[in-house]
Amino acid sequence: MTANSTVLQELPADLVQERLPRHVAVIMDGNGRWAKQRGMPRVMGHRRGVDVLKDLLRCCRDWGIEALTAYAFSTENWGRPLEEVEFLMTLFERVLRQELREMIQEDVRIRFVGNLHALPNSLREEIERSVAATENNQGIQFTVATNYGGRQEIVQACRAIATKVEQGLLQPDQIDEALFERHLYTTGSCDPDLLIRTSGEMRISNFFAVANGLFRNLRDGYSLARF
Repeated sequence: MTANSTVLQELPADLVQERLPRHVAVIMDGNGRWAKQRGMPRVMGHRRGVDVLKDLLRCCRDWGIEALTAYAFSTENWGRPLEEVEFLMTLFERVLRQELREMIQEDVRIRFVGNLHALPNSLREEIERSVAATENNQGIQFTVATNYGGRQEIVQACRAIATKVEQGLLQPDQIDEALFERHLYTTGSCDPDLLIRTSGEMRISNFFAVANGLFRNLRDGYSLARF
């Protein structure tokens, strides 16, 4: 969100409100390459990515889109140079602290999915504070996938279900798609209708367990876009 976020972005005349996606998912990819192409440090690309994400959130809010999910940091990103990882953790924390008041004012409800236990304590504290402060907001749901991986999500769901079966709390024949969905990080969210990868590459990169079926469901209204 920015200082002029109260200014509504009108829906373009060639778009029909009723045909807009309910849930937009975006893979924040290519920030470092964007900066490198312009002779800047990679971290400047991440700063620019935050600004673009804030604009996208505001646009989705203004257009009446119900949910936006951003893939901000994957489980594989720990393999990046230590300095870059530390910068990203600090950037996440600072942005949350700076933007919380405006998210409350703009009725944004923020939540995080992924293995948050591996994050720095100070960042986890900011995450908990922002989630608690916006949990009663009724506007757009903004989900940030942090230390997230779709395979990791599936594995943790399987382990949770297997534990309940082992404890006698669940019978194997009770396991169905609905029960499995309730054990995912993303439970309670509608499936994404539009997936955007900002770098232009056509890969989902271990994003969203539900996205594993994305390409099989293109005929049902799902779409993958690159920008």
